[in-house]
Amino acid sequence: MKKSSHNSASANKDTRPSWDEYFLKITREVAQRSTCLRRQVGATLVLDKRILATGYNGAPKGMVHCTEIGCLRDKLGIPSGERQELCRGLHAEMNALLQAANYGIPIEGATLYSTNHPCVLCAKMLINCGIKRIVAISDYPDWLAKEMLQEAGIKVEIMGDGQ
Repeated sequence: MKKSSHNSASANKDTRPSWDEYFLKITREVAQRSTCLRRQVGATLVLDKRILATGYNGAPKGMVHCTEIGCLRDKLGIPSGERQELCRGLHAEMNALLQAANYGIPIEGATLYSTNHPCVLCAKMLINCGIKRIVAISDYPDWLAKEMLQEAGIKVEIMGDGQ
């Protein structure tokens, strides 16, 4: 006869991560694949508690990674958050959106989990794709991204790094 213990079920409830914590932990792991020398970013698209696509920042597929040839932005002395077009890499959010598109996965209404708040370029793409919510571990100083996401009615939550 199997014993059931109310106390062990209660203890499991207290230690079990919330859905947001769960998907952010997965997103942290996705970021470990990044080949960017400046910032390792991960992104996970989720709908109805199901992972649709993931992405991390790095060079386009088949191209040499910054880990091999160095950072173009460092070589040119470009500060973080400026002149984003002068970078070999795609952002994690872009790669997650592209992965979903390549496999024909509808993402309208999804939540984006990310290690960082999106930049304005990614924010515009997320708005047009119909993302409804963004949950990030840390903030990113891009006032225009924040303004546009708010105008679009996308709920943004910065959770912090509670690991």
